[in-house]
Formats: sequence, C-alpha cells, structure tokens
Amino acid sequence: MSKILIVEDEEAIADLEKDYLELSGFEVEIASDGTSGLKKALEEGFHLVILDLMLPGVDGFEICRQIREVKNIPIIMVSAKKDDIDKIRGLGLGADDYMTKPFSPSELVARVKAHLNRYERLVSSNVKENSIIEIRGIKIDKTARRVWVNGEEKNFTSREFDLLAFLAENPNHVFTKEELFRKIWDMDSVGDIATVTVHIKKIREKIEVNSAKPQYIETIWGVGYRFKV
Repeated sequence: MSKILIVEDEEAIADLEKDYLELSGFEVEIASDGTSGLKKALEEGFHLVILDLMLPGVDGFEICRQIREVKNIPIIMVSAKKDDIDKIRGLGLGADDYMTKPFSPSELVARVKAHLNRYERLVSSNVKENSIIEIRGIKIDKTARRVWVNGEEKNFTSREFDLLAFLAENPNHVFTKEELFRKIWDMDSVGDIATVTVHIKKIREKIEVNSAKPQYIETIWGVGYRFKV
C-alpha cells in the first residue's frame, strides 16, 4: 500500500483529500503546518507528498527544495495562487505537478495514481538501484558511500562509513566491541579494539545533535553498542 503525506493547513481540504485517497486504497497522513510536514517528509517513508504552498512555519517551496535534496519521490504542489511564476518556481524546485485550488478530489486521486505509476516504472527500469538505508533523518547510500543527516551531507572515513552502515543495517541488535572489530576491521579481537570506541565517538559527532546524549548509536554498558530505531 502506497503511503501519502498531505501537508495542508486547511483542515476541511486536508480531510477531504484524505477521504478520497483512502477510498482509493492509499494510506494517508496529514501534517497541518510546514515544520511538522517537513520533518515527516524527511524522516518517514512516504511514496508521494501533496504539498500546499502557503503554510505556517515553513512554506511549500522550502519543503519541496529540502525533500528534493535527499529524495526522488513524487511531489504534487497545490495552491490557490494562480500566477505562472509560482508554478514555474515550484516545478523548478523539483515538484512533479502543480494543481490550482479549487480542484476536484477525483482529479487529485487520478494524478496521484499517474505519478506513482510513473515513479514505479522509472525505479524498476533502473538496471541497478542504489542500496539505501533511511532511518529517522539519516540516509546512507551504500552504493555511493555517502551519508546525509537531515538533508545535510556529512563526510565519513572508510571505516566510519562501514561501521555506521553495518550498525544501521542491523537496528536494535547489540554488538560487542570484539564483534564490531572482527566485522569491520576483519581481524580477531586480539587487535586494539579501543579503535571501535574512537570510531563510534567520531560517528556520533557527525550524526547526533548532542553526542553526549546519543539518540542513534547507544552504548549498552558492559556489552557494546546498538543502533536504536
């Protein structure tokens, strides 16, 4: 089931769109302001975003720009503004479509289906799709060996990347320092396993808001580390 995010501050419009989409078999969530809408769009796994332009907090243009920096999912902009300049700006920022209010809910559903079908065809046509891990605002592209934290790309050394990717691929699993050293450095734990602690510290400095109170990589005292989801 495709999951759709509606970012719309007019409750009646959002509820109507939601009802029609759910009747068509979609899972739908609503964000009533730009700030929460941006957070949801970046951190959760939606397949398409329906995005109003005039929003409290963060406007639709900025939300579109930030989504496009890290995701290729379809974005349909909706607005009461009919000026061509707004359409040009929205499409230029990466929106896939622009609908002017008022519009038929049935037309919205038809466009949603069309964009999702097109996106699925494009994805399936790729000979090799990059291996991506996305968890709570962190995006790890294993194929390109790149990492983004809340839309901002961070630089990692080879070992830091391998360690982060391995922990993220095995969420909530507690690994000892010895296990991590053996897996990432490909050596038995007779080596200097203190290097694991040093690398964890460096990774936290890059992905955590407060590395002293980590929200991603937790220390399980007396055991090791785990990537919390």
